[in-house]
Amino acid sequence: MFQYVEQHYEDIDFSQKDLRYGELTRCTFTRCKFRSTSMEEISTLSSRFIECDFRGALLNASIHQQSAFVNCKFHEANLFVAKFHECKMTGSDFTKANLDGMTIDQGDWSYVNFRAAKLAKQDLRGVRFAEADLTEANLEKANLRHSDLTRAQLGRAKLQGADLRDAIMDGIDFPSINVKGARMDASQAVSFLRAYGAKVD
Repeated sequence: MFQYVEQHYEDIDFSQKDLRYGELTRCTFTRCKFRSTSMEEISTLSSRFIECDFRGALLNASIHQQSAFVNCKFHEANLFVAKFHECKMTGSDFTKANLDGMTIDQGDWSYVNFRAAKLAKQDLRGVRFAEADLTEANLEKANLRHSDLTRAQLGRAKLQGADLRDAIMDGIDFPSINVKGARMDASQAVSFLRAYGAKVD
Protein backbone atom coordinates (compact mmCIF):
# COMPACT_ATOMS: atom_id res chain seq x y z
CA MET A 1 0.00 0.00 0.00
CA PHE A 2 1.24 3.51 -0.78
CA GLN A 3 0.08 7.04 -0.01
CA TYR A 4 0.58 10.08 -2.22
CA VAL A 5 -0.39 13.50 -0.85
CA GLU A 6 -0.40 16.68 -2.96
CA GLN A 7 1.79 15.17 -5.66
CA HIS A 8 1.67 16.50 -9.24
CA TYR A 9 2.39 14.48 -12.38
CA GLU A 10 2.30 15.54 -16.01
CA ASP A 11 2.70 13.36 -19.13
CA ILE A 12 3.83 10.34 -17.05
CA ASP A 13 3.21 6.79 -18.25
CA PHE A 14 1.96 4.52 -15.45
CA SER A 15 0.73 1.86 -17.88
CA GLN A 16 0.72 -1.76 -16.67
CA LYS A 17 2.11 -0.81 -13.26
CA ASP A 18 0.84 -2.19 -9.96
CA LEU A 19 -0.92 0.65 -8.14
CA ARG A 20 -3.31 -1.48 -6.10
CA TYR A 21 -4.52 -0.42 -2.66
CA GLY A 22 -3.00 3.07 -2.93
CA GLU A 23 -4.35 6.30 -1.47
CA LEU A 24 -4.17 9.51 -3.49
CA THR A 25 -5.03 12.71 -1.63
CA ARG A 26 -5.18 16.09 -3.37
CA CYS A 27 -2.96 14.83 -6.19
CA THR A 28 -3.04 16.08 -9.78
CA PHE A 29 -2.38 13.99 -12.90
CA THR A 30 -2.36 15.74 -16.28
CA ARG A 31 -2.27 13.76 -19.56
CA CYS A 32 -0.96 10.68 -17.75
CA LYS A 33 -1.42 7.13 -19.03
CA PHE A 34 -2.82 4.32 -16.91
CA ARG A 35 -3.37 1.78 -19.70
CA SER A 36 -4.00 -1.72 -18.31
CA THR A 37 -2.78 -0.52 -14.92
CA SER A 38 -3.73 -2.50 -11.80
CA MET A 39 -5.59 0.00 -9.63
CA GLU A 40 -7.89 -2.34 -7.69
CA GLU A 41 -9.16 -0.92 -4.38
CA ILE A 42 -7.32 2.37 -4.91
CA SER A 43 -8.87 5.40 -3.21
CA THR A 44 -8.74 9.03 -4.27
CA LEU A 45 -9.73 12.10 -2.28
CA SER A 46 -9.98 15.55 -3.87
CA SER A 47 -7.58 14.47 -6.61
CA ARG A 48 -7.68 15.62 -10.23
CA PHE A 49 -7.12 13.60 -13.40
CA ILE A 50 -7.10 15.75 -16.53
CA GLU A 51 -7.12 14.15 -20.01
CA CYS A 52 -5.76 10.88 -18.59
CA ASP A 53 -5.96 7.52 -20.37
CA PHE A 54 -7.37 4.60 -18.33
CA ARG A 55 -7.91 2.22 -21.25
CA GLY A 56 -8.14 -1.33 -19.96
CA ALA A 57 -7.31 -0.25 -16.40
CA LEU A 58 -8.49 -2.39 -13.49
CA LEU A 59 -10.34 -0.11 -11.08
CA ASN A 60 -12.38 -2.79 -9.35
CA ALA A 61 -13.64 -1.76 -5.91
CA SER A 62 -11.91 1.61 -6.14
CA ILE A 63 -13.36 4.53 -4.14
CA HIS A 64 -13.28 8.15 -5.30
CA GLN A 65 -14.44 11.05 -3.15
CA GLN A 66 -14.80 14.58 -4.50
CA SER A 67 -12.23 13.83 -7.19
CA ALA A 68 -12.28 15.00 -10.81
CA PHE A 69 -11.77 12.92 -13.95
CA VAL A 70 -12.08 15.48 -16.74
CA ASN A 71 -11.96 14.38 -20.40
CA CYS A 72 -10.51 11.00 -19.43
CA LYS A 73 -10.72 7.78 -21.45
CA PHE A 74 -12.04 4.66 -19.70
CA HIS A 75 -12.33 2.46 -22.80
CA GLU A 76 -12.77 -1.18 -21.70
CA ALA A 77 -11.77 -0.29 -18.13
CA ASN A 78 -13.07 -2.48 -15.32
CA LEU A 79 -15.06 -0.40 -12.82
CA PHE A 80 -16.79 -3.33 -11.13
CA VAL A 81 -18.25 -2.10 -7.78
CA ALA A 82 -16.25 1.14 -8.00
CA LYS A 83 -17.72 4.10 -6.07
CA PHE A 84 -17.76 7.76 -7.13
CA HIS A 85 -18.95 10.21 -4.46
CA GLU A 86 -19.53 13.82 -5.54
CA CYS A 87 -17.01 13.52 -8.38
CA LYS A 88 -16.65 15.64 -11.48
CA MET A 89 -16.48 13.38 -14.56
CA THR A 90 -17.22 15.87 -17.36
CA GLY A 91 -16.34 14.81 -20.87
CA SER A 92 -15.04 11.36 -19.95
CA ASP A 93 -15.58 8.38 -22.25
CA PHE A 94 -16.72 5.00 -20.87
CA THR A 95 -16.93 3.07 -24.15
CA LYS A 96 -17.22 -0.68 -23.43
CA ALA A 97 -16.27 -0.19 -19.77
CA ASN A 98 -17.52 -2.69 -17.20
CA LEU A 99 -19.85 -0.68 -14.96
CA ASP A 100 -21.46 -3.61 -13.14
CA GLY A 101 -22.20 -2.69 -9.55
CA MET A 102 -20.69 0.78 -9.91
CA THR A 103 -22.07 3.43 -7.52
CA ILE A 104 -22.61 7.03 -8.62
CA ASP A 105 -23.40 9.28 -5.68
CA GLN A 106 -24.24 12.81 -6.84
CA GLY A 107 -21.58 14.56 -8.92
CA ASP A 108 -21.26 16.11 -12.36
CA TRP A 109 -21.29 13.62 -15.24
CA SER A 110 -22.06 16.16 -17.96
CA TYR A 111 -20.89 15.42 -21.51
CA VAL A 112 -19.85 11.85 -20.62
CA ASN A 113 -20.08 9.09 -23.21
CA PHE A 114 -22.32 6.43 -21.68
CA ARG A 115 -23.48 4.96 -25.00
CA ALA A 116 -24.96 1.50 -24.40
CA ALA A 117 -23.91 1.69 -20.73
CA LYS A 118 -25.51 -0.77 -18.31
CA LEU A 119 -26.98 1.43 -15.57
CA ALA A 120 -30.09 -0.57 -14.72
CA LYS A 121 -31.40 -0.21 -11.15
CA GLN A 122 -28.80 2.45 -10.37
CA ASP A 123 -29.56 5.14 -7.79
CA LEU A 124 -28.75 8.23 -9.87
CA ARG A 125 -30.67 10.80 -7.85
CA GLY A 126 -29.33 14.31 -8.21
CA VAL A 127 -26.62 13.40 -10.71
CA ARG A 128 -25.89 15.96 -13.43
CA PHE A 129 -26.01 14.36 -16.89
CA ALA A 130 -26.33 17.57 -18.94
CA GLU A 131 -25.64 16.83 -22.62
CA ALA A 132 -24.41 13.33 -21.77
CA ASP A 133 -24.62 10.67 -24.47
CA LEU A 134 -26.91 7.98 -23.04
CA THR A 135 -27.89 6.57 -26.43
CA GLU A 136 -28.98 2.92 -26.08
CA ALA A 137 -28.09 2.96 -22.37
CA ASN A 138 -29.92 0.54 -20.10
CA LEU A 139 -31.62 2.67 -17.45
CA GLU A 140 -34.35 0.20 -16.57
CA LYS A 141 -35.62 0.78 -13.01
CA ALA A 142 -32.97 3.46 -12.45
CA ASN A 143 -33.80 6.23 -9.98
CA LEU A 144 -33.21 9.52 -11.81
CA ARG A 145 -35.21 11.79 -9.52
CA HIS A 146 -33.86 15.34 -9.30
CA SER A 147 -31.16 14.52 -11.85
CA ASP A 148 -30.24 17.00 -14.59
CA LEU A 149 -30.78 15.51 -18.05
CA THR A 150 -30.68 18.82 -19.92
CA ARG A 151 -30.18 18.08 -23.63
CA ALA A 152 -28.98 14.55 -22.86
CA GLN A 153 -29.12 12.08 -25.75
CA LEU A 154 -31.50 9.28 -24.79
CA GLY A 155 -32.27 7.77 -28.18
CA ARG A 156 -33.14 4.07 -27.92
CA ALA A 157 -32.33 4.12 -24.18
CA LYS A 158 -34.19 1.55 -22.07
CA LEU A 159 -36.29 3.42 -19.52
CA GLN A 160 -38.76 0.73 -18.48
CA GLY A 161 -39.54 1.28 -14.81
CA ALA A 162 -37.16 4.27 -14.50
CA ASP A 163 -38.20 7.09 -12.15
CA LEU A 164 -37.83 10.43 -13.93
CA ARG A 165 -39.92 12.52 -11.57
CA ASP A 166 -38.46 15.93 -10.74
CA ALA A 167 -35.62 15.39 -13.23
CA ILE A 168 -34.69 18.37 -15.41
CA MET A 169 -35.41 17.33 -18.99
CA ASP A 170 -35.07 20.60 -20.89
CA GLY A 171 -34.14 20.11 -24.52
CA ILE A 172 -34.87 16.38 -24.53
CA ASP A 173 -35.94 15.00 -27.90
CA PHE A 174 -38.97 13.11 -26.58
CA PRO A 175 -39.98 11.59 -29.95
CA SER A 176 -36.61 9.78 -30.05
CA ILE A 177 -37.07 7.99 -26.72
CA ASN A 178 -39.38 5.28 -25.45
CA VAL A 179 -40.76 6.26 -22.06
CA LYS A 180 -43.17 3.34 -21.82
CA GLY A 181 -43.26 2.22 -18.19
CA ALA A 182 -41.21 5.18 -16.93
CA ARG A 183 -42.55 7.32 -14.09
CA MET A 184 -42.92 11.01 -15.00
CA ASP A 185 -44.30 14.05 -13.22
CA ALA A 186 -46.98 16.38 -14.60
CA SER A 187 -44.61 18.96 -16.12
CA GLN A 188 -42.64 16.25 -17.92
CA ALA A 189 -45.84 14.73 -19.24
CA VAL A 190 -46.88 18.13 -20.61
CA SER A 191 -43.49 18.54 -22.33
CA PHE A 192 -43.86 15.05 -23.76
CA LEU A 193 -47.31 15.79 -25.18
CA ARG A 194 -46.18 19.12 -26.65
CA ALA A 195 -43.26 17.37 -28.35
CA TYR A 196 -45.88 15.38 -30.26
CA GLY A 197 -47.82 18.51 -31.22
CA ALA A 198 -50.52 18.41 -28.58
CA LYS A 199 -51.91 21.65 -27.25
CA VAL A 200 -52.00 21.55 -23.48
CA ASP A 201 -53.90 24.24 -21.59
